[in-house]
Amino acid sequence: MIKRFILGILTLGTTTIVAQRNSASPYSYFGIGENFEQLTVEQSSMGGIGVAMKDHFHLNFTNPAANADLKVATYAVGGSFSYLTLKESNGSASGKSTSLRYIALGLPVGKKMGITVGLQPYSSVGYALLNSSYSGEELLEISRFSGSGGTNRLYAGFGAYIFKGFSVGAEASFIFGNLENNIFNQKNNVSLGTKYEEEVNIRGGQFKFGAQYETELKNKLKFNTGASVVMESDLSATGSERLYSLTLGSSGIEQGRDTLYARSISGNITMPYKASVGVGLGKTDKWYVGINQEFREAISTSNGINTAADGYQYESGRKFSIGGFYIPKINSISSYWDRVTYRAGVRVEKLGVLVDGLGTGQNLTSIDDFGINIGFGLPLPKLLSNVNLGFEYGQRGTISNNLVKENYFNVKLSLSLNSINWFVKRKID
Repeated sequence: MIKRFILGILTLGTTTIVAQRNSASPYSYFGIGENFEQLTVEQSSMGGIGVAMKDHFHLNFTNPAANADLKVATYAVGGSFSYLTLKESNGSASGKSTSLRYIALGLPVGKKMGITVGLQPYSSVGYALLNSSYSGEELLEISRFSGSGGTNRLYAGFGAYIFKGFSVGAEASFIFGNLENNIFNQKNNVSLGTKYEEEVNIRGGQFKFGAQYETELKNKLKFNTGASVVMESDLSATGSERLYSLTLGSSGIEQGRDTLYARSISGNITMPYKASVGVGLGKTDKWYVGINQEFREAISTSNGINTAADGYQYESGRKFSIGGFYIPKINSISSYWDRVTYRAGVRVEKLGVLVDGLGTGQNLTSIDDFGINIGFGLPLPKLLSNVNLGFEYGQRGTISNNLVKENYFNVKLSLSLNSINWFVKRKID
């Protein structure tokens, strides 16, 4: 029964991840959209730590070296609901999105190796912005910016122990998806408006490498260190763009008129080199505290594909995370809540883009992100498996410099299902 359930989740999940809209953020305009951190719900509930963390029963998307610690077959399915409030100097708006965030499978290979495969959304575009220009109370011009689409990541990873306490790993990903950006412009006393449409297909590979080391201290304390690097990769961007005139009907339906130009486009979006390092201290099945620091270079593009303009520029980014978990008594018989895993964490991030809300290129503001997380790992009866629930409150951007500030609240849910017998054929005596 459980095998059929998992197969159904995996089949439905593959379709859903590829088709879904995952973002309502105006900052998803830049690059290939709002980038999704490669984290499980368990990791994100601890602020995003994990590069140094070892776990026998949960997957680790941050460092492929952690695959070496898998002891049982592990299925992971995660989703989220996001509620977003946008604020600017003279108004506010809200949006929401629901998405399946990952499906993955991890398997031990012998006692010192492990492999994982999975599918995740990699980035998402989902914005709709309106800009109006006035002279006094007279409306001179109106522009509407909108975008949709996103990219996905299909990956396979491997980890192995080289000697006691030290493991290494590697991961290969194929990134694919489609992006669409539109700009509509209408000027006062001009009968025809104009609309620019861009459709781009994204394809490319990416490689990640990692290492972890664990040593035991006094009183059964374990000290962990880890590092991972994502290599720079060129994603091909091919598609088309066109500019045409149009009129708006009384019901708001667009009626195309003359095509001003239409042409194919081809270029590259270079996803930058990224390095993460971390340390952690804890007791097995009791508590853990970890710190992560991430550095990444700036995005670059070619042939006019989402090229930085006067209104914005790409810059290097970084992220700091701290968090951990606590289990009162993992083998408690008298109290279910003593077996629950309690998680918490905080992260501070510089996204890697500078934006000028006035469009002059003279007052660029770095966009920052901040999040507070808590979570709970709820064990399922008579199983190694658990349900993981996470909550996140965060802020992104600022209302200064005519920009937009986002307040968001995310609810995240995952199943981490473990078994040593799912791939063992039963025998009848």
